[in-house]
Amino acid sequence: MAKKTRRGHLKAMDGQFEIELTINGREAKWRVGASESLMNALRRQGFKSVKNGCDNGDCGSCTVLLDGKPAASCMLFAAQAHGRALTTVEGLGTPNDPHTIQRAYAESGGVQCGFCTPGMVLVTKALLDENPRPDEAQVRRALDGNLCRCTGYVKQVQAVLDAAERLRREKK
Repeated sequence: MAKKTRRGHLKAMDGQFEIELTINGREAKWRVGASESLMNALRRQGFKSVKNGCDNGDCGSCTVLLDGKPAASCMLFAAQAHGRALTTVEGLGTPNDPHTIQRAYAESGGVQCGFCTPGMVLVTKALLDENPRPDEAQVRRALDGNLCRCTGYVKQVQAVLDAAERLRREKK
């Protein structure tokens, strides 16, 4: 059975869907269960930066960028990613060559235990892609859906503001 979507045909076979997506800039084709969450599919495919924190979209630990916008992957079926572009932290930088945002978080002390960091970094990326000059209130609103149990968010807010400044300098 094939279902026509605005992104092409979604094929179901033996209780699974075959989805095609772009993950971190690379084309991929996965078989996913009809009720499998995007978070579980991503982790099964090796994207361990996507954390299982609450299973109800409240903590931000499973955040990915879906077509450039933050999304709680625990609240989406994997099949909903068909024809879409996903970004995880693995797609931003590497340990040897971190993204500017990742460097800003590390250097500002915005990373403690690290559990919430991937979600915060991706929310930061989405914010700075949309608004390269956010003020503190805008940063706090953007980070609002990401829970950190280690800090009072002061260093994360500073990391975002530092990253914004660094990215503006890099563009010159």
